[in-house]
Amino acid sequence: MSVQNRLTRSAPASPCDWERLDWRALGRAVLRLQNRIAKAQRAGKTGKVKALQYLLTRSFAGRCMAVRQVSRSAGRNTPGIDRVIWRSPRQKLQAVLALKRRGYRPQPLRRIHIPKRNGSLRPLGIPTLRDRAMQALYRLALEPVTETLADPNAYGFRPKRGVHDAIAQCFISLAKKRSPVWILEADIKACFDQIDHDWLTANIPTDQRLLRLWLTAGAFDAGSFRPTTAGTPQGGVISPTLLNLTLDGLERTVQSAVPRRGAKVNVIRYADDFVITAASEALLREQVLPAVTAFLQERGLTLSAEKTRIVHIDDGFAFLGFHLRKYHGKLLIKPAKDSVRRFENAMKDWVRQRIHLPVADLIGGLNRKLKGFAHYCRHVVAKQTLNRLDQTVYRLLVDWTKKRHPQKTARWRFHRYWKHRRGRWRFCADTGELDVFKASELPIRRHVKIQAAAHPYDPVYRNYFRQRWQQQRQRRRLDRQSLQRRYRPS
Repeated sequence: MSVQNRLTRSAPASPCDWERLDWRALGRAVLRLQNRIAKAQRAGKTGKVKALQYLLTRSFAGRCMAVRQVSRSAGRNTPGIDRVIWRSPRQKLQAVLALKRRGYRPQPLRRIHIPKRNGSLRPLGIPTLRDRAMQALYRLALEPVTETLADPNAYGFRPKRGVHDAIAQCFISLAKKRSPVWILEADIKACFDQIDHDWLTANIPTDQRLLRLWLTAGAFDAGSFRPTTAGTPQGGVISPTLLNLTLDGLERTVQSAVPRRGAKVNVIRYADDFVITAASEALLREQVLPAVTAFLQERGLTLSAEKTRIVHIDDGFAFLGFHLRKYHGKLLIKPAKDSVRRFENAMKDWVRQRIHLPVADLIGGLNRKLKGFAHYCRHVVAKQTLNRLDQTVYRLLVDWTKKRHPQKTARWRFHRYWKHRRGRWRFCADTGELDVFKASELPIRRHVKIQAAAHPYDPVYRNYFRQRWQQQRQRRRLDRQSLQRRYRPS
């Protein structure tokens, strides 16, 4: 029996076998089916796509990978309305065996509200772990189709792509002297909550019965049941894939609505945020904007009037936490001031709430936050921002020592927490093993954008993704070695 058939038809004999499963073999079996689905989709063989999706969603390997994905995600300890959490190998194995289409009906969502930046509340629907695993299973079968149909310059919620690829594409589209100078900065109003159910069920190439059940499962909000007549829950595992399939085709629609020569139209999209460039303001207002509006209206969506505007590149615009603007003909991309201010305020609140925390724990938590934000900003013109961040951290630590030792003098506090290492003063723990991470010492390195046509389920790009991963690993190792030399204890 082949590896694929063995992994498809067999199951572990006991719950203890969950820990001894060959996850590499399971992953290869799933990837092999996903590659075949993508190949059939490129060839236009719809019937074969459905047959291969059927095999994947019924396979033991697919069900194991779906349960593993859900049980290792950030929300694994957030239950649905059934209050069930998978902790033991026995529970995870039982979840694998319970992932069956026959007799399956999803439970209603648990609706919670999280604050947004503007002060309003965002509704978040949380499915049960079993429903999340079922969605993850069908997402494994749907993702190869999504990648085949995706717009070349769509970067959100897609494997091997991210925010920095979208920002790098903005630089490519706007940096030259002959680049377009007018930008349509657009945002879709309540995108997840407004997608038309009829359009989804008619156009999404997946199991229509399960899709309709997920969309109409309803939600419990403050103890009362509320039906769902539009949109897809933001807490659903399959929701980002449905969003991408809904918005795929936007780039082709815009390109077909403008003249072929001289328009300089580029569409860069990340999830429901996108920017469109053009050679003139009239082109954006009279041709591009009506085409985008009609495209979204067909799917039950509308543009947000508050966040949609047409700007000149010399005035600049914000996109994905960065600010893009040309200064005397040169494009500079910097971290947006609002994003930096929000991070500083969040860091101040975090430190002030931990006055009595041990020094090593304080430095460890602070370093994790600083490293995450610094690595997010390091691919653009961010040296000035990182220097300012170091100054903010210094003031925070001075205030922290004052509140922790209000009866001590400034001289005593300085000699207690600041040590002279490698030619400079550093705030550090008593053990001499930890230092506060200096964001300004992280080298600025331009991000290498992914190829627009690169397909993670196309064997043609297998070597490309392997080389790209090796290059990224090498750069991370060099950065780590550089920082270790600077922070080596004396």
